[in-house]
Amino acid sequence: MENHNLTVENCKRVTATEITSVDSFSDKQIVLSYSGGRIVVQGSGMKIIGFSKSTGAFSAAGDIISARYMQKNSSLKQKLFR
Repeated sequence: MENHNLTVENCKRVTATEITSVDSFSDKQIVLSYSGGRIVVQGSGMKIIGFSKSTGAFSAAGDIISARYMQKNSSLKQKLFR
């Protein structure tokens, strides 16, 4: 994780750098991977605007409710009992 950034603008747009993959997406949730783990962005009416695997740039728009980081090596027990 060199210079990873995550920005949420006015709860309407999210941008991120150093993203390695988009693991899943729907209009309610987008799951992204980066070198430190995963990022779960939740909201409604979300659409991916752009993603470049070569540069790691990602952007999406919609009504953003939350953006949550998940560590790379978190156990199933930790995930269940948050």
